[in-house]
Amino acid sequence: MTIIEAIIQGIIQGLTEFLPISSSGHLALYQYFTGQGGETGALFSLVLHLGTLIAVFIAFWGTIRPLIVEFFAMLRDLFTGRIDWKRPNAKRRMIFLLIVSLLPLGVTFLVKDPVRAVAADNDIIVEGICFIVTGVLLMFADRCVKGRHNARDMSYRGALVIGAAQAVAPLPGISRSGSTLSMGLLLGLDQKFAVSFSFIMGIPAVAGAILLDAKELVGGGLQIPLPALIAGLITSAVFGIIAIGMVRWLVMGEKLRYFSYYTLILGSAVTVAGIYEVVSNHHLQAVVSALFH
Repeated sequence: MTIIEAIIQGIIQGLTEFLPISSSGHLALYQYFTGQGGETGALFSLVLHLGTLIAVFIAFWGTIRPLIVEFFAMLRDLFTGRIDWKRPNAKRRMIFLLIVSLLPLGVTFLVKDPVRAVAADNDIIVEGICFIVTGVLLMFADRCVKGRHNARDMSYRGALVIGAAQAVAPLPGISRSGSTLSMGLLLGLDQKFAVSFSFIMGIPAVAGAILLDAKELVGGGLQIPLPALIAGLITSAVFGIIAIGMVRWLVMGEKLRYFSYYTLILGSAVTVAGIYEVVSNHHLQAVVSALFH
């Protein structure tokens, strides 16, 4: 992998991780058509996800830092027997909501290997269908009546539903930000709060996935030059910060429908292309891959 190829993938990851169009789906398509898929492509994706994780910390540090401080204060109250479970303050209730939203991730870790196999296989039909699902979710979210719920009055059941949406997001073509944002808006969350909750709840999910695969990433014989790894990491972080700003503007401006159109069109085209490859036994991958070499 060259530095230019790493930068291209970093740009794709940085923009599509937060824009509601699925980073995993776009990376899977890029790696599929350029012949950079398989285990190497899947492991390099982890490096790019680390870059976007850094972007979230930078963009939301003003919100994350007080939550970290409150978390340790909560632990102190827990061990001293002074914790108030019934009337937590807004920050502490936000922590409770985030914990509840993470519960469905247990299912995700159980099916981690099959999901990775889908992203690394020699087929794009599943990716196309998942893009269509993302488009439908965005369409419903754009047309719903916007609510005003925040950490003070958001239900724990709502947090669990949004967590379930995040649990299916590892499927290539299902947008994590798109699915969690859509569910938050459909449940009546305030638009600004829906963005913050969606991105912050993704931190443990992404960090957990990286840690689980860290051993394989470091010691699994990944044949990618260090300069390419660094280039991909930095690029995904920079473009991730840019994309977060764009998402805030898009959600507040109620413009999610444009991404709904995009993912519906892309999903339909990818599904048709995938079916054509299976029926005709003529791989478009070889044609497109040849253009990059």
